[in-house]
Amino acid sequence: MSKVYVIDTNVLIQAPYAPECFEDNQIVLPLAVIEELDGLKKAEGERGANARKVIRYLEQLRQKGNLLEGVSLSTGGVLRVEKNFVDVKLPEDLPDSTMDNRILKVCLGLSQTLESQVILVTKDLLLRLKAQLLGLAAEDFMAEQVLEQEQQYTGRCQVYVPEELFKDFKKKGVPVEEVYQVDEGGQRMTPQLTENQFVILQADQSQKKTHLGRVEKGVIRKLEYRKSQPYGITPRNAGQYFLQEALMQPADKAPLVIVKGMAGTSKTFYSLAVGLEKLLNHPTGEYRRILVCRPNAQFDSDIGFLPGDEQEKISPLMRPVIDNLEQLIDSSEEERFENEAELQDKIEEIFSRGLIQAEALNFIRGRSIIKTYLIIDEAQNTTPNQIKGIITRAGKDTKIILLGDPNQIDRPFLDERTNGLSYASEHMKGSPLCWQITMTAQECERSQLAMDAIRRL
Repeated sequence: MSKVYVIDTNVLIQAPYAPECFEDNQIVLPLAVIEELDGLKKAEGERGANARKVIRYLEQLRQKGNLLEGVSLSTGGVLRVEKNFVDVKLPEDLPDSTMDNRILKVCLGLSQTLESQVILVTKDLLLRLKAQLLGLAAEDFMAEQVLEQEQQYTGRCQVYVPEELFKDFKKKGVPVEEVYQVDEGGQRMTPQLTENQFVILQADQSQKKTHLGRVEKGVIRKLEYRKSQPYGITPRNAGQYFLQEALMQPADKAPLVIVKGMAGTSKTFYSLAVGLEKLLNHPTGEYRRILVCRPNAQFDSDIGFLPGDEQEKISPLMRPVIDNLEQLIDSSEEERFENEAELQDKIEEIFSRGLIQAEALNFIRGRSIIKTYLIIDEAQNTTPNQIKGIITRAGKDTKIILLGDPNQIDRPFLDERTNGLSYASEHMKGSPLCWQITMTAQECERSQLAMDAIRRL
């Protein structure tokens, strides 16, 4: 028996293609959802663009048939608009005037008149809670969900290597089938290694002997940029060596780099350091500029109302980038900040020369970005649909770096399993064009207080 899925507006706004994800079941859009789409069609940014995309999709269906009666989809299902059940009674504590409660009335009415199971699909946790109080089935939109965070791909692992192979690692590398791990029972097991996965190799006869490597076409090879010091920065831990390796690789070999990790693990700092190294210290001609985008929970909808030009509007969001530049440009810790005016002049020169540019995330839409070192900071605040748009904007010789912490999400309706950063990480796993690394808490390079807080809090 087919199911009946009632779709909330927030699902369509985040994933305009959602109606194509329910196979051969029935899809119902309450009239309240149509009204909300009408109210959003002129909105700025991602919400307005997606609302218009859904409206165009519905218009295509309307031309094929009557949406009130139902129109067949390519998946075998049927989509229809429901305008009835306005007289269904809700508990007195749930007023009829709110859009959410109007959607609940439709779900309740359908469940009372149909034999099929009726399921409300919404990204609003509180609406799912209210549905449960009414005895209605409700669930999140599952098509974009990835694994629980503990099970997500980290891009790194540790293995044991036979002593005789360990000695020749730098010259020959080690075939992936020759390394092993040990399970809780002490039994040897062969790990499933992924293309471009970073590896800490430990000699099985001596715990003090280690090498760092990366999987490439069935062989674990040494890092090419282990001795590099981009913009004078030296890696301080294994994670930073792996991060440096991914960032230093040319765009034709590593066009997409995904870096996850908590604040203080030098994600933004190291990304800027490598970009400045390529543009200033040892100009390679690889990139024309560094372009930094930093999405924000309120930013896409509010930028149009802020005073000033584009750069003035987004400058508050770029403050973390400037903080990192202050440390990179004035590299001497003893003399740093002694001459604030001179430091600010250096930073302003970099921006005035166009070496680093900052743009709003929604301004990337529709562009093809060429020969650019593109940093998307705080990428955990993007939707899967946004991240698809960003990656597909990559033109020739452009390198995209996605940075973020899936535990620090500020955007409504996103979580550790549905944000764009985690979505890209899981779906790009194994691609020869994508390099990934997850920094650990032990690799935080902030103050002693920050490290103590990590352990205690």
